[in-house]
Amino acid sequence: MKLSAPTQIVFIISLVIAALGVLAALGVFAIIPIASVWIMTIAYAILAAACLLKGM
Repeated sequence: MKLSAPTQIVFIISLVIAALGVLAALGVFAIIPIASVWIMTIAYAILAAACLLKGM
């Protein structure tokens, strides 16, 4: 399996979602009804998928 670097836009989207997860964990951003662990998991899954799929 050959991995590729994610595009810059996918990296930034993942970074923004991860930042929301950190803010939710700190209690600053409590509007989202999902636990911060799941928000961080979604951010990681997006980044991992971008590395596995070529051209994403």
